[in-house]
Amino acid sequence: MDKLKPFQKIASQFQISEESAKFFLGRVQKSFKMERPSHKLILEFIETQGMEYLLTPYELAAMLNESGAWPYALVTEPPAIVDDEDLYI
Repeated sequence: MDKLKPFQKIASQFQISEESAKFFLGRVQKSFKMERPSHKLILEFIETQGMEYLLTPYELAAMLNESGAWPYALVTEPPAIVDDEDLYI
């Protein structure tokens, strides 16, 4: 029996494409300065938390850090994307 890879499980669980799941896992890893968690560890953390929806990569990395599951330094949080008001109303 084929074992599913972490990105395949995330894609299936959250109904996103496999490419999006790969990108998400990569962004979680890049939220840390030096030492980066494995995709398997990130998936295990998501499963143990029983997440029903996908957080932003940085939010998930912060949870990993705060819980002690991956106690390494985080990079600075990226700025929030804010939509401008509709100019064409």
